[in-house]
Amino acid sequence: MKASPSPVGSEVFSVVALLVISLVVLLILRHYLPLRTTAAYLTVPIFFALGLPASIILLVPIDLASSSRDVDSASRGIWLPDRVLLVSWRISYWLTFGLTWFILPILEEYADAGYREPKGRLLYSLRANAQYQALIFGTGLLGLIYVFISSGVSPGSLKGLIMALAYCWSLILAIYLMGHGLVAIPRRLFRNASISGRLKRIQANAAKVHEKMEDAIQNLEDLEAQVQELSGRKTGSAKIFRDWIEELAEESHLPESRPRTLTRRMSAPVINVPNVITERYLADLSRQLDRARHSRARYLDEWDRILQESTETQAILDSAGSKRIELGEASPHSTIFDRFTIMTPYTRYLYKYYFLPYTRIFFGVFFSLASFCIVWSEIIKSINPFFSIIAVTVVHHAEGERGRIGFAGQVIASCWIVYMCAAALTSLTEVKVWRGRALVRRNTHGESAMWYAMQVAKLSVPLSFNFMTFLLPETYTKTVFFDFLGHYIVLTPLGTWFDWLFPAFILIPVCATLFNLYGKVKNCVGFSGVIDDDEEENESGYGTGSWREGRDLIERELQGHSSLGRLGQSSSDRRSHVPNNPNNRLAPTMTVPPAERHRSLGSAPASTSRPSIDPQQRSQTEPEDENFFEAFGHRVKNTFDTVQTPKWLQNVGEGFKKPKWMGGDDDGDNSSPSRSGSDITRWFGRQEGRVRL
Repeated sequence: MKASPSPVGSEVFSVVALLVISLVVLLILRHYLPLRTTAAYLTVPIFFALGLPASIILLVPIDLASSSRDVDSASRGIWLPDRVLLVSWRISYWLTFGLTWFILPILEEYADAGYREPKGRLLYSLRANAQYQALIFGTGLLGLIYVFISSGVSPGSLKGLIMALAYCWSLILAIYLMGHGLVAIPRRLFRNASISGRLKRIQANAAKVHEKMEDAIQNLEDLEAQVQELSGRKTGSAKIFRDWIEELAEESHLPESRPRTLTRRMSAPVINVPNVITERYLADLSRQLDRARHSRARYLDEWDRILQESTETQAILDSAGSKRIELGEASPHSTIFDRFTIMTPYTRYLYKYYFLPYTRIFFGVFFSLASFCIVWSEIIKSINPFFSIIAVTVVHHAEGERGRIGFAGQVIASCWIVYMCAAALTSLTEVKVWRGRALVRRNTHGESAMWYAMQVAKLSVPLSFNFMTFLLPETYTKTVFFDFLGHYIVLTPLGTWFDWLFPAFILIPVCATLFNLYGKVKNCVGFSGVIDDDEEENESGYGTGSWREGRDLIERELQGHSSLGRLGQSSSDRRSHVPNNPNNRLAPTMTVPPAERHRSLGSAPASTSRPSIDPQQRSQTEPEDENFFEAFGHRVKNTFDTVQTPKWLQNVGEGFKKPKWMGGDDDGDNSSPSRSGSDITRWFGRQEGRVRL
């Protein structure tokens, strides 16, 4: 009698993998949150909201290998019994479901309430989520009527409705975000392969970030001025909330202890304090103060990162002549990896100037092929799943009708799911409609951390199930995951058609990102796109966030001439280290030609307002932003202007006057050859006086 195989080795591997996932999640939390000062009601839900989706990525390959094996034989990969898989799916799915739709939304508003007492925070959170939950409940009622008509009235129909609605809404968001990310990830790698192009994009982004940083600092100053005004009131309604006002005053910084812009030094802050102080007003003020502090920390962190990247990229670009990259003295707050290096200046030059750019090109090509395979599989699965490229890479052993999935196939399947999730989550950082939420190193707002964790939990389940549909139906319909979730998704004909046809709409975000439709829509209707696109770069002039303005701002900051000068820090410290960056080295000196240095530094205004430039000077410094017709008009004008008139034609036509549309005037002075073609370029959208040599 043949003994049944034992899954002990697979169980040990699964436990070790879960421990590794937990450790990685803790490191992520430590990177973005101060664990010692963050409340437990924030860290614990965020830990599970990140850990459970990661375990789902582990469960899908194990489920595929377990379902493809024979009953009386072991699998070629990691496998678990069906009962263990079912319990694991129930725990992972329902905990993720509860965190996504109930726990995290309430705790998100609870962390952003602004009230002192827990009761006031909870009531505020429930009121804020009432509209959201009412919308979900209304949608559920409409779906409930359809499901009861299609499948009958039963507890299973109600359970299937809840799971199907959650899956459909999450899949809509996941497909859109993943479609954008599948193009954005390889395109970013290709762009960063060019050192000069990368420096130019960093400088173009510097002007925008610097302006937002100034606005955040000014907003915080206005709010803290209100707190200072409140702390001066001793009678009336302010006396009732004396302790609350004192706490706000203690948490606020004095104006002398933080950087202030030149504009704020010369103007008084905006103070709007009502005569009657109420609990709601103080809660709103506390909430605005908390958001303003984190917004200021966010843009200061982005500005410091831009300074660091700019100096490093400029140093790489300047090393083309010397073929050496020297690193200055490490910062006292840098890690041990930054302090210790085995590379010589020449090997560091080879590594950063040649190896990294070509490596980015290689991975750009690799991820481009991976993105094509995902898009192709999304489209072809509803036509003929046998042509799915992903199915071929996962199922390696064609044994039996379904084929078997070994350990290599499981690893490849995990990589596919991770890339799909990374493409969707990468797009979250570029979307511009998320109420200013951002991830900041060691200083992320609790509400922002909750929101990002909720999106991770929301997107993991539909992307994992969507990946399984890339395989043959004979393979994924036998899995425990399909019996647990997929059975309810295809419970009705509408759910079946939605699951098969809707992923093909991934072509819409893919084409929108690939052909920069966001920028074209913005230019047509004058409305900013939903997602930031790096295609639009201002190539000419100042005052609109150009790379020249960003270059000047970075130069002034590194030289210690910025209006955001750090008080209590000497000029030598400002020149040697990038401000507020604990992991920096000595900032390399940026190379600027004498003429450019005189223009950017010698004539730089005292404030950080964007400098203006004369239109004629702009035309001389940036003539390359012309289209084809403008360039053709210039060449035609130059041809006519440089042709010498024969002597036998010089006296012909003196009795005639040119019409005004050809450049003629009432004085009859038409003998100047420079005016002969002056109006040709007007037909192509240019003013006269522009000559292209």
